[in-house]
Amino acid sequence: MNTTFYHRGNRALQDQFESRRIADRLETIARTEFSEGDQELIEESIFFFLATADDEGQPDCSFKGGPPGFVRVTGPSELAFPDYDGNGMFRSLGNVLVNPQVALLFIAMDGAPHRLRVLGDARIVPDDPLLRHTVGAQIMIRVDVRVIFPNCPRYIPTLSVVAPSRFTPRAGCQPVEPEWKDMDYFRDAIHPRQPTWSGDEAPPRG
Repeated sequence: MNTTFYHRGNRALQDQFESRRIADRLETIARTEFSEGDQELIEESIFFFLATADDEGQPDCSFKGGPPGFVRVTGPSELAFPDYDGNGMFRSLGNVLVNPQVALLFIAMDGAPHRLRVLGDARIVPDDPLLRHTVGAQIMIRVDVRVIFPNCPRYIPTLSVVAPSRFTPRAGCQPVEPEWKDMDYFRDAIHPRQPTWSGDEAPPRG
């Protein structure tokens, strides 16, 4: 079977464990456009994991969280998500500037477990029109999707959300600052928050 879904490292282990046939079968369920189920999972998610790498291939993995709908499917093969105020290191987005290839992992842990991988090329859009409708966003990231595929959820534990993060941006609420920003070691180096839409006033952009 001719494929670009697997590289020689994948194939070497598939052959060692005699799993090439099932790997080829699983490749057939990969897709390039979001299904209704994909969109539902993504837009109900309150977090996902983002993998990036720099221009030398050094990897990084980041947790991204927000309210339901903070990640949007914006086209058949495109999604968008905001960047909120953080620690200012910009490890993930800095990587995107030099290497646009990203991987996103969405996991549903309550009810029936589900897992979805999205691979694509990311771009930072400072003046994205979605900024006018995304509370707390200081910048938007769009991902042009190359492949979407579900994963076996067998090892996902069943967990329940007790409460959303108190730092999650909410319409009409002032942002809550983390305690570490007031520590003596960091206080004099804290960067200013960027102006963002709060949801209770006219959008700041556009």
